[in-house]
Amino acid sequence: MSSPRQSAKEIVATLQHAGFAAFWVGGCVRDFLLGRAAQDFDIATDARPEQVEKLFKKTIPVGRKFGVVIVVENGLQFQVATFRAEADYQDGRRPEKVEFANAEADALRRDFTVNGLFYDPLTEKIHDWVGGQKDLRAKIIRTIGRPEERFGEDHLRMLRAVRFAAQLNFAIELETFAAIQTLAPKIQIISAERVRDELLKLFRPPHAARGLDLLRASGLLEQVLPELVPTIACEQSPDFHPEGSVFNHLRLMLEKLPADAGEALPWAVLLHDIAKPATQAKDLVTGKIHFYGHEKVGAEMAEKLLQRLKFPNRAIEEIIAAVRHHMQFKDVKLMRKATLRRMLLRETFPLELELHRMDCLGAHGDLSHYDFCVAAAEELKNQPEILPPLLTGDDLLALGIPRGKRIGELLHELRDQQLAEEIKTPAEARAWVKLNIKATCGTGLV
Repeated sequence: MSSPRQSAKEIVATLQHAGFAAFWVGGCVRDFLLGRAAQDFDIATDARPEQVEKLFKKTIPVGRKFGVVIVVENGLQFQVATFRAEADYQDGRRPEKVEFANAEADALRRDFTVNGLFYDPLTEKIHDWVGGQKDLRAKIIRTIGRPEERFGEDHLRMLRAVRFAAQLNFAIELETFAAIQTLAPKIQIISAERVRDELLKLFRPPHAARGLDLLRASGLLEQVLPELVPTIACEQSPDFHPEGSVFNHLRLMLEKLPADAGEALPWAVLLHDIAKPATQAKDLVTGKIHFYGHEKVGAEMAEKLLQRLKFPNRAIEEIIAAVRHHMQFKDVKLMRKATLRRMLLRETFPLELELHRMDCLGAHGDLSHYDFCVAAAEELKNQPEILPPLLTGDDLLALGIPRGKRIGELLHELRDQQLAEEIKTPAEARAWVKLNIKATCGTGLV
């Protein structure tokens, strides 16, 4: 199967052989020049959408009025856009006026100099009308033209500047950064979905901690994640948290994120202590700082925040479960066997366990409770007979127990007995149920 790079080159060749100008543009050129693997190959051309559609067998007209067509080549999708100039931005997101133009005009309407480079993969020639190569060498994120104009056209570009600076480990040019600090409140005009998608990219390893730092310094943190601002000045007891404030704790955890962290883990990290400022209390005798119930309050706060950012329900449930349960790990060595096994069998336990590891690494560094849980989970994995419940609700109905909440109570009690290895077979479970019912209500069962 043809690679994305080769397929993108073939599209440019087809357009050029038909007499049109065509280039790779944007992030793929930037990443190519930085020696990074390009994620997406976008193509710009002077061919109009209808001309592009005639040249390729399979196309998708995703934005014809803006000159954008998806070309499907070798089973892969590529965005092919007609050179254009844009004007009259009214909503801080999209232009009211679009005119087809030449390549240089197309470059000048883009966001940042490092994203405004054009590359001809056939001649291997770079076209740079915006000073992008110089800024790549200097490792600088700079807007094309006046930053107030670029950010006024699309307010999301402020968040994108922070994201690119974090991802590439670049600095944001001073005038560009000052404009972000001034215009930061306008990010609230942008839809929650677009903000969420940028934040998901921002909080990826290995640049998540720098992303948090840049959000704070730019003034965007209080606009997109205001719940995190109080953590900056929220101190913790040094015996458990030598790193200092809750904010320092969060950024240290983000630094420790594994390369293969899923989308949920960074958000579990960011939100697990979100309620500490609201629950902070200081013992007047010992001087120790406590945050009683912060996991419960935090789960409620996390749910509201994630709903505001339009996260999928499944992701919200997983993240708030990790927030709600993260304090249980301090007690794992003292738990009854049944209680511990219930914890290990939770669907969200893998995320909870990894959050606990990050929690330790971002503070005292003691992983003894983590190691204990890993060993317990491995032991449980080697006892497959414990994993499925011994009886179901239908089994209890068959034993003559009437429908109602008592069935749920019995199943819960029975599961505890099973996980404690006090009851091991379905036959023992049926006998336990019969004795339990007889002892509590004196009725005979089948």
